[in-house]
Amino acid sequence: MTAPHPLVARARRLADDLLAPHAEQVDQGEVPRSHLTEIGRSGLLGLNAPEEHGGAAAPASVVRETTEILAGACCSTWFVQAQHHTPVLTLAGSDSPERERLLPLLATGELLAGVAYAQLRAYPRTPVRATRERGGWRFDGTVPWYTGWGLNDVMLLAGVTEAGEALFAFTEAREQPGLRASDPLRLAALTAARTVSLELDGLWFAAEAVALRTPHERWAATDRRKTVNANPAVFGLTEAALALLDEETAAPLRSRLDETRRQAYALADGAAPDECLGERLALRTQAFAVLQTATTASVVAGGGRSMLLTNRAQRLAREALFLMVQAQTRESRRAQLAALTL
Repeated sequence: MTAPHPLVARARRLADDLLAPHAEQVDQGEVPRSHLTEIGRSGLLGLNAPEEHGGAAAPASVVRETTEILAGACCSTWFVQAQHHTPVLTLAGSDSPERERLLPLLATGELLAGVAYAQLRAYPRTPVRATRERGGWRFDGTVPWYTGWGLNDVMLLAGVTEAGEALFAFTEAREQPGLRASDPLRLAALTAARTVSLELDGLWFAAEAVALRTPHERWAATDRRKTVNANPAVFGLTEAALALLDEETAAPLRSRLDETRRQAYALADGAAPDECLGERLALRTQAFAVLQTATTASVVAGGGRSMLLTNRAQRLAREALFLMVQAQTRESRRAQLAALTL
């Protein structure tokens, strides 16, 4: 039997010893910064960072497996740290001056990053506008969702320029002139992840803070290639739900899970990014169907106890609802709704 990758082994230890035992408590409160510190110490915040900057440059299979493990143990904690990886990947492919300053700190977990870019999916509406001002950029508008407020050190914020470009820039994740945060939103699931909305009124960035500037259509094409794939977190949450069932009930669901995951990962590894988009989206939708069935089964198996907010099955069912709409696009919404109405 092949030994697991060291990062996978560390993720499993964190999940078993820290995250899963406290997941219900976290769900009713907020993600502790200490959880994120331990994830940073384990090297998992540097999964995607280049080795020369202190990261692991881990293969996709390791990224997927660690995602499954962390999400299945405590979805709120997983989701906060998941925000960190987009800024890391953005800087790794950037020639911005921020690359050399920030990337080593993000790769080692010395700094934790958040990201606010989902509003780009509303284009041609522009909830956040970026305009030139004083040799830099001014941001105005509303960010509807920003996760990790009060936990993150820096944020990567996206807006749309007058020329129709997606522009990403770094700033400190705190209130400052031109940036005001709402109170943390009360959500049906993952309230613990400290999600807020942000009001931007003349938030100014120096030109050096820009990490990416690209035509929106190019960014959207890249985003679509990512959002049609099944999310490994869905598989991890499904596994957690199946663990609450007896083997007779779990066996057929586990078979469906294993086959869906096998096909989804085979496409991710074996096909070019622009190939088989319809098949990828179908498998993403199928993964959600297995998740929904597994979490519903865990609630039914738990009986009346499942209605307690402190019950694991009920938490997993709420987290499943969250994952069904997280990173949702018009295309994925149509596919899910079509599957639900068959």
